[in-house]
Amino acid sequence: MLAIQPAKQAAGKCTPNVLPCRINRDGPVDASERYWAPETGEDGKRTSHFRGRRLQGRTVKVPAGYRGVVVNTTDKVLPQPEPTMQPTPSNDVDDDMEDEAEEPQPVGVMEESAQFDEVVVWAHDVLPDEASDAYVKGVEEWIGFAEQMNSYSVPSTQNSESNKS
Repeated sequence: MLAIQPAKQAAGKCTPNVLPCRINRDGPVDASERYWAPETGEDGKRTSHFRGRRLQGRTVKVPAGYRGVVVNTTDKVLPQPEPTMQPTPSNDVDDDMEDEAEEPQPVGVMEESAQFDEVVVWAHDVLPDEASDAYVKGVEEWIGFAEQMNSYSVPSTQNSESNKS
């Protein structure tokens, strides 16, 4: 499991860009306007050039109720609470369960380095398609997945009563 903590320095705002290329580097880059100068046209389309290739970008907003963050991994681990032994009535089933008690899993820490309200997804020569682009489509799918994982339904008494008869 992972936990996100604010960085010691104040996190700023940014707009992440997802480029259609592989860069074998992880970390900040001193990008000058000579190498990266996106423009927004009158029609709202974003265009830029990267290594001689024309790119078009689609802005994907972070949905309301959610927050986009850029995180950095750390070697930190959250301290685990001390396990407490609760007295329980003794029987054979409980004794077996005590022998198989799970140890708490370590919780790693990631530090928040920036926040964002939108992401720009870029593609070669065409605007990324909402239906087929993995990044644009992924935002919608992950939001739907997160909502399903964090929702629950209360069992209705009608269903439980009909199952009894």
